Amino acid sequence: MFGLGTPELLLIVLGIALLFGGKKIPELMKGLGKGIKEFKDASNSTDVDKKE
Repeated sequence: MFGLGTPELLLIVLGIALLFGGKKIPELMKGLGKGIKEFKDASNSTDVDKKE
């Protein structure tokens, strides 16, 4: 995965935690999850429209 190993990923996660703080991270993940769900729903609805 782009040449990233465990130490690099841990450093990235630590940097994100320092930037946003512990309280903001759950809110960011919740927003990201909602965005992904909406994207999947939209892509599934366009697939259904094409089949009909």
